[in-house]
Amino acid sequence: MNNHNQPLQILGGITATEFLTHYWHKKPLLIKNAIPNFKGLLSPEELAGLACEDEVQSRIVEEIKGKWHASHGPFDEDDFANLPEKPDPKHRWTLLVQSVNHHLPEGAELLGQFNFIPHARLDDLMVSYAPDGGGVGPHFDSYDVFLLQGQGKRLWRISEQTDLSLVEGAPLRILKNFDTAQEWLVESGDLLYLPPHLAHWGIAVSDGDTDCMTYSIGFRAPKVQELATEFLGFMQDNLNKEGKALPGIYQDADLTLQAHPAEISSSMISKVTNILKTIQWSEQEVAAFLGTYLSEPKADVIFNPNKKMSLPKFNERLMQDGISLDLKSQMLFADHCFYLNGESISASAKSASLLKILADYRTISAKEIKQLGEIDTTLIAQLHDWYLAGYLYFNKA
Repeated sequence: MNNHNQPLQILGGITATEFLTHYWHKKPLLIKNAIPNFKGLLSPEELAGLACEDEVQSRIVEEIKGKWHASHGPFDEDDFANLPEKPDPKHRWTLLVQSVNHHLPEGAELLGQFNFIPHARLDDLMVSYAPDGGGVGPHFDSYDVFLLQGQGKRLWRISEQTDLSLVEGAPLRILKNFDTAQEWLVESGDLLYLPPHLAHWGIAVSDGDTDCMTYSIGFRAPKVQELATEFLGFMQDNLNKEGKALPGIYQDADLTLQAHPAEISSSMISKVTNILKTIQWSEQEVAAFLGTYLSEPKADVIFNPNKKMSLPKFNERLMQDGISLDLKSQMLFADHCFYLNGESISASAKSASLLKILADYRTISAKEIKQLGEIDTTLIAQLHDWYLAGYLYFNKA
């Protein structure tokens, strides 16, 4: 269980409750040495290797003689060979790789240190590499972000400016007139939290022969328009389900003659308005929408099905090894309804105890499973289906 009254090293000795009360969504916070001895999770070469894979989202952002350019992966060796090997003030560049937590177990473990923020708000772990002077320019984000420094150093400049005019023709939303209000030079293990809409500019600073790598823990913030549009689509699907369709047909026994047959009468508008007012939704339906919507994998996420395994053999391995979520899986719950990668199930109180551990910590050991007692056969069958789909895997012995 998380103890929100326990001082956290990663928050500089304040509690999660204090952080949420005084900083989250409100003001920046710099924590020096938040993760002692942190040098990063992978080397620049390994990050470049990820950027060359088809299923990985990556970008190279370049500033060449004051003009900005962006290209999207997958990349190959020639793409990197064409970049300056040594810092060049006329040609600065940075490599950004999204969703590293989907491909690196250590990335998922790092995100686990931020469990004081709900999983429903988590987006991904992005890792960037840049030689001296590199970066993506001054900008602002519409979401909260933690910026953890790996190897090298980075100079962060922030501004509370209201001038949000952008550089014309740039492939990124780069601020045209950045006015520095404060700056910090961060080193390995330092953590900077930035709330949404705070303008910032990160500039790589090479530490001798060590270039800069930064780990960005980003949190999704859907636009209200997006939430409304997706929810209405969800409700449409719900109304089309058997047993949930609205009854009756349009009736107008009180129809009267109209002066203009092409006119939509005020009477018809009122009748349809009253029909539409009968469409109601409950908090349970909103919860079901959020569960499926927020756990739905991004378009680029592909799961690799596991080899066929009989249900009895699966049950044997489950009791022997325990099980974990695949790195790409997202699992959420509300009451006794659970959502995994856009799929939903309802669980009994006993099954819910197991599933809550799996959702909160992304893994459940064989010992924890046995402590919960006999598992419902329906739940075992569901876990088996999820395993075959590639959403789960057995823990290593």
